[in-house]
Amino acid sequence: MTRQEAGSVGASGMANGKQQKKIGIMGGTFDPVHYGHLLIAQSAAEEYGLDQVVFLPTGRSPHKKSSEVTDPNIRCDMVRIAIRSNPAFVLSTLEAENPNVNYTYRTLQKLHCLDPKTEYAFIMGEDSLDDFHDWKCPDEICRLSSILVAVRNQAGLDLKEKIGKMAQLYAADMRMLHAPNFSVSSREIRERIRLGKSIRYMLPEEVEEYIRQNLLYIK
Repeated sequence: MTRQEAGSVGASGMANGKQQKKIGIMGGTFDPVHYGHLLIAQSAAEEYGLDQVVFLPTGRSPHKKSSEVTDPNIRCDMVRIAIRSNPAFVLSTLEAENPNVNYTYRTLQKLHCLDPKTEYAFIMGEDSLDDFHDWKCPDEICRLSSILVAVRNQAGLDLKEKIGKMAQLYAADMRMLHAPNFSVSSREIRERIRLGKSIRYMLPEEVEEYIRQNLLYIK
């Protein structure tokens, strides 16, 4: 992998007879990273016994214009600050350093080339499930990783059926990931900053200080 911190994603877990390593992939814009992201990552590690969760800030997204997204180096800095106290969390700049449009299936292919023995679990939000059929090569994503869908604790029968149908459609190992409810979004945080409102308790204090020092999201 290009650059990574607080651990090695490519290290094989099969050495010395050990069980293969299980790595969660937490992709996203993280503009900015907030407690909702961290809660989902921690819940994934606990519920599915992941050895690490890799935070993978995107560089150029196929779904957003570059002008609408904060510089990837800045977003990586905020993630680095947010996760540094958790040894199970890792930052990867694989996508952030890619000047081309990033597609999840290509990122997973690269990860498998670096270490084909590692088992990957791609973490997505409940809202992403509705758009998954529009992603580039969703069948390849499901071939290369299991899918953990972060849902509210009181997920209804309709959602369970939807996940079941998607899993059948793509022959996927797709499961629910139960995380504490946290309804704050990055968009809301950016809007509150623009309006001069408090963002306290929405994200780590160190990230809030970084935003303030660098005058982010004020326009």
